[in-house]
Amino acid sequence: MSKIIPLTMPAPSGEQLKAARLAAGLSQAQAAELMGYPLQTGSRGGVQSRTWQALESPGDERQMQGPAFAMFLLLTGQHPDYCLLSRTDSLAAAEST
Repeated sequence: MSKIIPLTMPAPSGEQLKAARLAAGLSQAQAAELMGYPLQTGSRGGVQSRTWQALESPGDERQMQGPAFAMFLLLTGQHPDYCLLSRTDSLAAAEST
């Protein structure tokens, strides 16, 4: 049976989400793509995510859900307590000890 790891997963404010995205060095479109949010072609031909823009906007009532934010932090190496490891790497490390 797998071990279940309890995580505290509060929903981030728009400012916290933007700070995490900037710390990861991602544009809004890159962050949206990483998390599976839809992308659209912007008015100047670039790619944008209106969903991600709304999540970061202080005037918008939408928020990213806490579990999705925890996954974003894990995927970008920013989670304060945990990191992702591939099964191959973790099995190889366990076998070498």
